[in-house]
Amino acid sequence: MFVGTAIALSLIVSGFLVLKSVKNHFAEQDYEELVVVLESIKHQLNSIDADTAKVQQALSKAVSGHHGIFFRVDTVNGKQLFLSKGAEFLERLEYEQKLESASREQLKKWQIGNGLYRGLIAELSVNGQTYNVITAMDMAFHKQFLDKFTIKMWLMMLAIGIVTMSATWFGIYQGHRPLKSLSTKIRNIQTNQLDERLNPDDLPIELRDLALSFNEMLQHVEEGFERLSNFSADIAHELRTPLTNIITQNQVMVVQHRSSDEYRELLYSNLEELERLAKMVSQMLWLAQSDNKLIKPAAKFINLNQEVKELLEFFEALASEKNIKLIQEGELPRIYADRDLLRRAISNLISNAIRHTPSGKAIRVVASANQQDKIQLDFINPGKPIPGQHLTKVFDRFYRVDPSRSEHPDGTGLGLAITKSIIEAHGGNISVDSNLQQTVFTIWLPINESDKTTIELA
Repeated sequence: MFVGTAIALSLIVSGFLVLKSVKNHFAEQDYEELVVVLESIKHQLNSIDADTAKVQQALSKAVSGHHGIFFRVDTVNGKQLFLSKGAEFLERLEYEQKLESASREQLKKWQIGNGLYRGLIAELSVNGQTYNVITAMDMAFHKQFLDKFTIKMWLMMLAIGIVTMSATWFGIYQGHRPLKSLSTKIRNIQTNQLDERLNPDDLPIELRDLALSFNEMLQHVEEGFERLSNFSADIAHELRTPLTNIITQNQVMVVQHRSSDEYRELLYSNLEELERLAKMVSQMLWLAQSDNKLIKPAAKFINLNQEVKELLEFFEALASEKNIKLIQEGELPRIYADRDLLRRAISNLISNAIRHTPSGKAIRVVASANQQDKIQLDFINPGKPIPGQHLTKVFDRFYRVDPSRSEHPDGTGLGLAITKSIIEAHGGNISVDSNLQQTVFTIWLPINESDKTTIELA
């Protein structure tokens, strides 16, 4: 629509400009010819005595060689000296705005009867005598030519417009065909076809970046959809286990009469399962709020070295039960962070290390500062190694290395996901490495003052 309007307006403006140019050309041509006639009249008047009877004869020669030219010569007193043949219409005109020298701006146009004329009114001084002169030329030929030219030009403009808009439409249609094809392919991709990708080589070079960007987006969507599907399956599994335990235990208990001690034991067992469910729901809610940036950490300068020390003392009792030693190494500077959130993240890593460390071994928390203004905390524990295919997934929600998920039933599978979310919220990052000798969880956190910005949870 816009292209068609632009082309139509361009052709209309071009047509008017061409017509104006042609009319100006004819006007300039007529003016030059009328000036020549005036000069010829002046020359004839200068060559004879104005009182002689030869004026008529002399002036009749003034327009020799000029066709369609009429003129009238009067004395300054209004006496008519000469009127060219067929120029009776000039007798109706008055001598107004007479000029001693004609100019382009004084060119006049007269509509007399059915005739259209263009002329000049001038005042000529010859041998001390003053004459009033009106020169005119018939514009019938010009008008006829202009009328035909106008019709032909607008027909030509119409044809050009039709051809141009048709070519433009065809060019746009052809240019949009790859885009329409691309749109169709995108529209046909369903949730069960997220593994499909667009082939940039089949598209024009202008659309290849778009295809690559779409493929990248589709990759993210596929990964997110897969995580969501796995998350749904995992949460169903995690919720089903305690619910099944509660239902089964209660079904067994109601089959026959039980003692009060047995009912009390059942209630304790149900309470444990319900507490586990409540903990899981609470952690899931926290992660959902974190994902939507609804949690606002209260950041301030804290002594992280002291925080780690206090947490190790807190877990000392649990570690002693398994005959595990907790060792802290290295010193840490003060950092700008949320104390409660970091304590939660570090607690998750310590409890995770205790859970997977064999009896009689030691867990080491090693602190250091690197040259990039970041502190490094390594949580090192011996034990069964984590297979390489699981290392990139241990921070996923509900992901457990043990497929049976029964090795540590007290966990919810959300601790490491929460830890990663907290560390990344503080501008840091976390990684894990595992071999036959030990497993190391490493976190990095910024310590310089330029990092004292508002913490946002991703």
